[in-house]
This record gives sequence, C-alpha cells and structure tokens, in this order.
Amino acid sequence: MSMQGTGTGRNPLRSSAPPWVKNSGRTLSVAFGRLTASHRLLPSFLVIGGQRCGTTALHRALIAHPVVAGPVLHKGINYFDLGYHHGPEWYRGHFPLRFNARRRAAGARLPLPGGASGTPEPQAMESSGYYLYHPLALPRIRQDLPDVRLIVMLRDPVERAYSAYKHGVARGFETEPTFEGALELEESRLAGEEERLRTDPSYVSHSHRHHAYLTRGRYVEQLRRLYDVFDPEQVHVVSSEDFSTRPEPVFAGILDFLGLPGWRPASFERYNARPGKPMPEPLRRRLDDHFAPYDEELAQLLGQPPVWRRPAVAAPGDPAR
Repeated sequence: MSMQGTGTGRNPLRSSAPPWVKNSGRTLSVAFGRLTASHRLLPSFLVIGGQRCGTTALHRALIAHPVVAGPVLHKGINYFDLGYHHGPEWYRGHFPLRFNARRRAAGARLPLPGGASGTPEPQAMESSGYYLYHPLALPRIRQDLPDVRLIVMLRDPVERAYSAYKHGVARGFETEPTFEGALELEESRLAGEEERLRTDPSYVSHSHRHHAYLTRGRYVEQLRRLYDVFDPEQVHVVSSEDFSTRPEPVFAGILDFLGLPGWRPASFERYNARPGKPMPEPLRRRLDDHFAPYDEELAQLLGQPPVWRRPAVAAPGDPAR
C-alpha cells in the first residue's frame, strides 16, 4: 500500500534566517546534540554519492517520509570524510531524538511492509556525496556502521563533470575561467592527493574534493572499492536520469530496498540545477570517448549498461545535485 505526503522536509524559517542566527543555532544544536547523543538515532542508511548526481532531490524526498529522520542541521554531515576527528558522540548528536522520531512515525499510521502489524521503527539517514570518493570514508563507515545500507546515485559522467565545474565556479571553489582549462589542470591538481589523504587522516584536500571532474566520473573504480568493503546486498545503485524521468518507481524501489512503508511525496522536485552555456560539442564528444571504456566496465559490474549508454535515451539537462 502506498500513501502520499505533502511535505518536502524543508524548514522555511531556517532557510530565511540571517547568517548570525544560523551560526548561533548550529553551535547550540551541536552542543545539545553531544549531551543527548545516547538518546538519538544512528543512521541505518546513507546516500554516499555521487557529487552533482541528484542526491539533494532524493534526500529531500526521503526525509519527507514520515518514518525517515534526517539530520537536524544539514543534508550531509561529512563525518566519515572530513569530520571523523570529532568522534561518534558529535556525529550522533546531529540526528533527531529517538522519542521524537518514533512519535512522528507513529502519527503517520503507515502500514508495515508485507502487511505485518505494528508501528514502523524510524530510520535515520544523511547524504554526504564525498563518502563514495574519499579514500578513508568507506572503511570508517564499515567500522562504525557495519549493517548500514548505502544508496549510490550515478549520472552521465560528462554531464556530471560540467555540472560540477559550474557549481564550483558559482561557489568560489573553482578559479579556472574555462571548463577545458580545469580539465587540463586536473591531473596536476590531484597528483599525490589521494595518497596523502590515506596517510594523514587530518589532511583536507580542496582539489580532491572539488576539482576531480574526470576522476569522480569513473564510477566503476569507486563501486569496485565500495564492493571490496561492503556486501553488494547492502548497496542500491540508481541513476539520476531515471529518478528525473521516472521518480515514482525509482523511489518505490529505494523504499523497498530500505524496508520502508510505501509512501511518496506530493511531487518530486529538482534542486541546485546550474544554468550556463552549453558544453561545446567537440569537447562533449571527447569526454564521451574518455568515459566510454569506464562505462563499459561499469555495465559489466552492474549487469546492464548505464542509462546514459542505452539507445534512445536523450541526455538530460542539469538535474539536481
């Protein structure tokens, strides 16, 4: 049985608050969260990537589900990549109190999957798109949350790379004036960064996080590393293109994977789309050729071609991050 909701999980008051109010609220919330960590949920599933692949839209659809409890402050906590030094109580303090989450789940009166009787137990989650790519994140997740379920969202790597560049320019993460120039710089920018991240847990690499336009689109490399750490049964891979064009069945498949009651939001929205000039066709063809062998290996790993390599599927615009 599927039920429909009306919310998107957004807090309009928080969105419109001035920066000093937000900063003060974050400080107080984190401090209170630490003190009450033992009474808070730990995530039973994570959206771990990829970057600029539509995870914001998916995250907001998921946290609108009455049985799902997202982080109190942010979509992504970035604990297992950038904030691991803060410790487990700091991480747990970002999630809702167990009592509040259970009350919300009970109030929705959703049936349990399979027709069982009782009230669904709330599931906490967060979405941090760097987890899939950061070399230390997956082993840390495995150590701390061995039974967690993981959702990976993929997107045409050519579109993803250009979207990441536009996003980086808009946010000030990228200073190179042309996308082609940024691609040429990628190899030198990333040289030695992954090894340093592996050997120095305190190191934070701006380029590894923001300038890996090609490398982060070689999905097969990241999924192989993921499957080396986690049982594939704990992983659910979806495409941004499918979620954009067929959100209802894709979302239903995710709920089934998570063991959540059937439900859907009133609408599926897009977030963080970046306008800009279209990519020059010669560059697009060059990038398509670059990713072709990686996509072929990805097809072998997944048992079917990725949606952007299937005939008669038009390239999308710029779906949400």
